[in-house]
Amino acid sequence: MSNVELAQSLPMFYRAYLQISNFISSSLSIFKTSQIVSLIKILEDAYANDRKILVMGAGRSGLVGRAFAMRLKHLGFDVYVLGDTIVSPIRRGDVVVAISGSGRTALIVTAAEAAKTAGAVIVAITTYIDSPLAKIADIVVEVPGRAKVSRIEDYFARQVLGVHEPLAPLGTLFEDCTMIFLDSIIAELMHKLGKTEEDLRQGHANIEV
Repeated sequence: MSNVELAQSLPMFYRAYLQISNFISSSLSIFKTSQIVSLIKILEDAYANDRKILVMGAGRSGLVGRAFAMRLKHLGFDVYVLGDTIVSPIRRGDVVVAISGSGRTALIVTAAEAAKTAGAVIVAITTYIDSPLAKIADIVVEVPGRAKVSRIEDYFARQVLGVHEPLAPLGTLFEDCTMIFLDSIIAELMHKLGKTEEDLRQGHANIEV
């Protein structure tokens, strides 16, 4: 099916697909290099010093976090996901990656505060650098998107990027963008740690149903 046929048959699907993919492509110019470098260095240090990584996120952000944690596991990291039955205690120097578009998700903010008290390094992945989560984090990585409910501060950014809510409802843009961002972080870690796809395959589950 050609693009024209697709647009005629499924107009909203076509428009939404273009908007979401264009948003993700455009977001590359918004990321701050220093934030990405800091995140990668923290993860490299955790790997080198056998520090634990705890990934946390609620709802769809939590699903994105789980995908990231799985890839970290494949790379050989000692990684856990908040909410799982098996989660090792967090100690001083361990790393917590907290994902929240609004930076205000109560569960995530509270958990990050507890991890901070335990001496963990807190990485906040959020759209809002003035949010409660960002304020307690050691490193903030700004990922463009929007929270579940539009707020004044992100209106103009979304207009510049050509984003209109009905085609990307609730936190869709943040979650999609974060997924691509974290997959790209994995690619950079593979390069820096000298890992190949075969190395990841060796770390993949071999008992599946």
